[in-house]
Amino acid sequence: MAPQLTPQHFLVSTPQPYIAHVEINRPSKMNAFFEAMWLELKQIIDALSTDPDIRVVVLSGAGPKAFTAGLDVEAASQSVLFNGSSDPARNAVAIRRYVQEFQDAISSIERCEKPVICVLHGYSLGLALDMSTCADIRICSADAKFAVKEVDIGLAADIGTLARLPKVVGSLSWVKDVSLSARIFGAEEALRVGFVSRVLESKEKALEAAMQMAQVLASKSPVAVQGTKELLNHARDHSVADNLRYTGVWNSAAVQTSDVERALKSGLKKTKPRFEKL
Repeated sequence: MAPQLTPQHFLVSTPQPYIAHVEINRPSKMNAFFEAMWLELKQIIDALSTDPDIRVVVLSGAGPKAFTAGLDVEAASQSVLFNGSSDPARNAVAIRRYVQEFQDAISSIERCEKPVICVLHGYSLGLALDMSTCADIRICSADAKFAVKEVDIGLAADIGTLARLPKVVGSLSWVKDVSLSARIFGAEEALRVGFVSRVLESKEKALEAAMQMAQVLASKSPVAVQGTKELLNHARDHSVADNLRYTGVWNSAAVQTSDVERALKSGLKKTKPRFEKL
């Protein structure tokens, strides 16, 4: 990671070559977020996105109780949301800017050039859904408890869950069920609707599985992996025809990589290919 960054609210490590592990590190408050944390998260993810020594990012929460319990409500009460101008128009502009900055920070996970594997455990509420729906792969422990909690604090979720969750799972009825009710749902329900792809017996097992998955992804051509993520995200938001056109343009450059020759030769020789940093 860029040497000038010294995270205050996250632990950032490289447990294996080419793999970054980012842990939300506020376990005494169930990893609840306040403004400095999401701004710092963006700095970390942006740095890892272009770091040639990193090919995969694993995102998790420190401590046994929660990935994150969401927004720190006490801290939020001191923000511009409740302490702005008395003029409604000026207050609206300040709130809009605040929300856009927050959205942009969390969306950095989705924009990251590298695949992001999110490991959810314990309480994974509110902002946890915003963050995890930005990730490429989600796995969780059996004790995970999820909820789109915003309606319980008098708001519609506005940092990304309502935009992304309907595209992550296959049932809009289910999305409306959990979003309108703010009810808690567990790991098995999350697996059944496709919100997570795996459920492991514990946080430790989930992290172990994530690291094994990350090791596999890190062994692949970084040109191919980053291109695949980019094209899949584009396909989600565009028509088939638009995506085919974009894929053709993208691969007209990417197919010229030496990684193709290396991958093909290693397949023929039954050897493990080595790819240059990107």
